[in-house]
Amino acid sequence: LTFAGTNQPSRLSPAIHVNQVGYSPAQTKKAMVGMYLGSLGEMEPPSKSFTLVNSAGKNVFSGTLNIRKDEGYTYAVKPYQQVFEADFSAWQAPGQYRLSVDGLGVSFPFQIGDGAPALFARTYALGLYHQRCGSDNALPFTRFTHDPCHTAPASIPTAEFTKTQAKLASLTADFKKNPRHTAPQLKDSDSSLYPYVNQKAATVTGGHHDAGDYSKYTINSAQLVHHLVFAADAFPGAAALDNLGLPESGDDKSDLLQIAKWEADFLTRMQDADGGFYFLVYPRERAYEGDVLPDRGDPQVVFPKTTSVTAAATAALAQLASSPTFKKQFPEAAELYLKAALKGWTFLQDAIAKHGKDGAYQKITHYGANFMHDDELVWAATEIFLATGDPAAHSQLLQAFDPSNRDTIHWGWERVYESYGCAIRSYAFAARTNRISIDKLNAAHLAKCDEQLLLAGGDSVKYAKANAYGTCFPLEAKRFRSAGWYFSIPAAFEIAVALQAGGPQEWRDDILSSINYEAGTNPVNMTYLTGIWWRRQRETVHQYAQNDRRVLPPSGIPLGAVQGGFPYLDKYKKELDSLTFPSDGDKDNPFPFYDRWADTFNTSTEFVVVNQVRGLAVLAALMANSPQASQPWRCAPAKITGLKAEVHAGEKVTVRLDVPGLDTTDAQIVWETGGTEPQFCRELSFTAEKEGPGWVEAEALWPDGRRAFAALEFSVSK
Repeated sequence: LTFAGTNQPSRLSPAIHVNQVGYSPAQTKKAMVGMYLGSLGEMEPPSKSFTLVNSAGKNVFSGTLNIRKDEGYTYAVKPYQQVFEADFSAWQAPGQYRLSVDGLGVSFPFQIGDGAPALFARTYALGLYHQRCGSDNALPFTRFTHDPCHTAPASIPTAEFTKTQAKLASLTADFKKNPRHTAPQLKDSDSSLYPYVNQKAATVTGGHHDAGDYSKYTINSAQLVHHLVFAADAFPGAAALDNLGLPESGDDKSDLLQIAKWEADFLTRMQDADGGFYFLVYPRERAYEGDVLPDRGDPQVVFPKTTSVTAAATAALAQLASSPTFKKQFPEAAELYLKAALKGWTFLQDAIAKHGKDGAYQKITHYGANFMHDDELVWAATEIFLATGDPAAHSQLLQAFDPSNRDTIHWGWERVYESYGCAIRSYAFAARTNRISIDKLNAAHLAKCDEQLLLAGGDSVKYAKANAYGTCFPLEAKRFRSAGWYFSIPAAFEIAVALQAGGPQEWRDDILSSINYEAGTNPVNMTYLTGIWWRRQRETVHQYAQNDRRVLPPSGIPLGAVQGGFPYLDKYKKELDSLTFPSDGDKDNPFPFYDRWADTFNTSTEFVVVNQVRGLAVLAALMANSPQASQPWRCAPAKITGLKAEVHAGEKVTVRLDVPGLDTTDAQIVWETGGTEPQFCRELSFTAEKEGPGWVEAEALWPDGRRAFAALEFSVSK
């Protein structure tokens, strides 16, 4: 037998890495060339020049590949020292292109056009819609549908809830590791310093599922509210976006603030009669509802109140209540939120007066435990002062918090972290966003907040420039050989904030390179955001995706873009980790981090909603300065044509997607049907094989992020 292959100049090359979604004409446009070859080391490109090829196959631009070495790894054999950058920023003509390198081939096709920022922003917004709890997900807004979920009231756990009590005991067993934890262990609900006042089941519907599971953590809910309100208030034009494709879009109200309101309404339901807030909503009998769709979810309970989550919820509600745009658009809700925040503030003052600052704190999980409740209390004091002008809250803030104190910086290097970060951002931008006049602020504290925002943005820029592929992966993580729960676009959030605080405008390029990495400019050409472009992750840590009928997971879910390795799996044990060569743990020449990827269930790539909103905030800032900022869009109804209600087994069927009023020529359409692989094509042909019910779905994505969904059920007979 003779096997022959021809190296066509137009062959797809895995060594050429581009933003598969596309680039904005007037912005920096860069791609990378490089490939890890295992024991052969890194590939050196056969040519140091590149060419931009248009859709007609014509060479329209050429340039030189410039080496871009990664910095920060301390191995004997340093990785990513043969990565080359292709800069084609000078070419601005809209159209579809590929990047070509002689001897290697060409990249995936990509667009140059104005729609890229809107595509990313609308995709992140869709991901948040898919996380929405307490309602249905429905056509025409998504094909990943389910009925209203978790609408039943959550129980107040008593001693009869033995599994809940055992879970509390397990989660809090390590409380003695913190010498400041002088309060009793919260080993069961009766051990809480703050007993339940409401004894009836609590109606806690709403909010967003926190991560790949369906639980809802109060502290992350508060963080969600903060980031969206901050973006709407501080990023020019972001609050005016009313076209992200959500059910609320097109009603002349801010989409960002309406997402925040959905979460804030949930937070108010998590407040007990004494002003304290429940820690989380959790399944009653087990940890995860891993074998059901959300509308078939388990009965739930609410965990006891703590000062950390009460302070976070108090802060978030006060911040939303004092947002000028929110007060104008939702005056009644703003008044309700402020009342709830003040009630929470009173709860906190009473708790500390009774138990002392340290004695009032009880740990449940790691959420809110990094600085005990110190950072949440500072954030609450900040927001209460900014919402009401209360001088006592201002004094408490200034006495408790010095933004430049190293003890308030996570791990000694991660600035503006969690609730301290929220407090810093809100204070720094309070006058800028007209929440309070600048003469009411403390000038020294304000200067320190501004300084920390610029330093945090500068740190992220430093990380991006030290990265061969331009993402903000921390140098400290490289030094300690650690990775996990890293999300490229959300990691650029502090750069976006710093730009509004006076940072250099050229830092915007490092936001763009972080977006590029998430969209395919990485060694494995993977898009680390579900539902976008050519090379998509299929297996994700997501309970809906594990239990629905589709191969592809819901669109708009961010994935961890750098992972330390592969976890133990029940089916494959440690096999995947053992197959890696060189090994991940090799002392001198480990398998490089950015190449560690597999289409597998990996909890170190699982997101939380805070990652989603940080990413959406960054992208909303970019979209607000694009032509799509004023483009009307809600979501278009679509239908699948060419299929009868009943077909015969063995019959070949061809279906098409019809979107009235929209031309699908430029749309990327993905099809899924039972028993076949997802396919990208204009129309789908398949053979109905098995008798019984069948289904087919289509999802169209335009280069500006508009989407259309359609689903059709049919039956197959003999």
